[in-house]
Amino acid sequence: MPDDVVLLCYCTCPDAASAQAIATALVGERLAACVNRLPGVASTYRWRGEVTTDHEELLLVKTTATRFEALKARLLELHPYALPELVAVPVERGHAGYLDWVRGQSGG
Repeated sequence: MPDDVVLLCYCTCPDAASAQAIATALVGERLAACVNRLPGVASTYRWRGEVTTDHEELLLVKTTATRFEALKARLLELHPYALPELVAVPVERGHAGYLDWVRGQSGG
């Protein structure tokens, strides 16, 4: 994957405080260009043999492939979960001006 590919990363957080702290750190440290926080997400999953549902905040993180490993390392440092969700999807299409802005902001 080319280093300048824009990624959309998904990450859930247990509460608004941790979501805001992670978003602020990632953008402040130029690991992400932008982080959207979506409150009110209900997540149902299997954990330690049981099906559970939790209310979380979803982070939509925009970054580049070149910054992903540093973003991942920082997110793992900051996140309160033992196994944080972090899924990155390459952006195949989008508004060229916006994608260029993401590249410029996240150091990619």
